[in-house]
Amino acid sequence: MSYDELSQKLKQLKNEDFIWIIYIGIIIMSWYSNHLERKYFIYNDLKYKEDYRKMLILIFSILIVVYLYFLKDSFSDLKKIKPFDSDNKKNLTFISFVASLLIAISGFLFLYIAIKDEAIEVELAFN
Repeated sequence: MSYDELSQKLKQLKNEDFIWIIYIGIIIMSWYSNHLERKYFIYNDLKYKEDYRKMLILIFSILIVVYLYFLKDSFSDLKKIKPFDSDNKKNLTFISFVASLLIAISGFLFLYIAIKDEAIEVELAFN
């Protein structure tokens, strides 16, 4: 591994460490959103319902940013593939990109549901 590759890998790991902190925040926010949802169902208070919906929209908006970061990173790895790289590396890098793309798409779909589901008819969870 060259010095540039090592430096890039260490930078990537530092970014991923920050993303883990974001995920911890998302988990706490998801736990709180469950609390709001529970309060809405128990007390039928529309304020809890709106707070719950706003929290879900915030959660999935943040997740989309994270998912887009990973998509960009996967695309960057895909562009770095060289003709003499192993077929295994080429295949796995492509599969990683497709997986990142699908996760990003799912984030947009969950956000769409969170925005449109004003009656809270669909259970959404941080995935």
